[in-house]
Amino acid sequence: MLLIACGSAASWIKKKLLKSKGGLYNRVTRRIKLQPFNLHETELFCRQKNLKFTRYYIIQLYMAMGGIPFYLNELYAGKSVPQLIDEICFAPTGLLYDEYEQLYYSLFKNAANHVAIIEALARHPYGLLRNQLVQQSGLPDGGTFTRALDELLESGFILKYSPFRKKQKDSIYRLIDLYSLFYLRFIKGNTAGQANTWQKLSAESSFAAWSGYAYENICMLHTPQILWKLGLSGTITQVASWHHKGDDEMPGAQIDLLIDRKDGFINLCEAKFSNKEFVITKDYAAQLRRKRLVFEHVTKTKKSAVTTLLTTYPAIQNKYYLEEIHSEVSMEDLFYDDER
Repeated sequence: MLLIACGSAASWIKKKLLKSKGGLYNRVTRRIKLQPFNLHETELFCRQKNLKFTRYYIIQLYMAMGGIPFYLNELYAGKSVPQLIDEICFAPTGLLYDEYEQLYYSLFKNAANHVAIIEALARHPYGLLRNQLVQQSGLPDGGTFTRALDELLESGFILKYSPFRKKQKDSIYRLIDLYSLFYLRFIKGNTAGQANTWQKLSAESSFAAWSGYAYENICMLHTPQILWKLGLSGTITQVASWHHKGDDEMPGAQIDLLIDRKDGFINLCEAKFSNKEFVITKDYAAQLRRKRLVFEHVTKTKKSAVTTLLTTYPAIQNKYYLEEIHSEVSMEDLFYDDER
């Protein structure tokens, strides 16, 4: 007899099958952790459905739906990406209009705990320490909280990572489920049935601020492609974040994605999402330089810290670019097939 267990409740599979103490003990032949599509796979999926979207608009789709094939299967030819997002996410009959609560309550027992954690992290997009997350979620610290946190980690809704040179207990939890982030930021609370909701929202200044953060999340989910572009696929690296609150000596600074390399370099990554070539101004170059100097001074690192720009379209290589930018990764690079 061959048993194949497949489903989104990864924590249940792990507990009931992989760690079973009964008749299934040590009988698992193969474990397959099926991840969402990356950008390359999403593009292939769109081509299969004869959808002629540019990569810029595929990234916009990814910001709203992530790489979930079930969601992407709602796309069809003949309409633009903004029109499709309006239909799928904002129309009362759209699949993703009310998918949010159904998603968590279909996957988890006592899902209110999971939703409380998700919404606490959504309010703090750059992540929280465990004790901060307990406080912000309003849940009591204990086994129930730990179980909900582990289930969200196992199912891929949140990410746990260690800040630069910090211990395991200082790990940061960050929400990386792109649909949940999009729902809580834009879909929840919007007037049902309003025409062209997303086309109006995406023209507002709040979209520019949110899209930069969403693009940063996409970059975090595509670190193999970033390492490939930087020529670091064969180099021992550690991806981390870093934060300095600021004191009498140095101002505060935050780096949400850094690559600590064994070859004596540290790449400090800056993500910028725009619909055209990015221009580095004198003030922005000074801001990047200041952040790099604060990092070097506070950490006292002996490695060379360099700035890496993560852009949609390649930045214009003006005087300020050449002064401060060491390397650049564009959205084209994020579509690289890392399994080739």
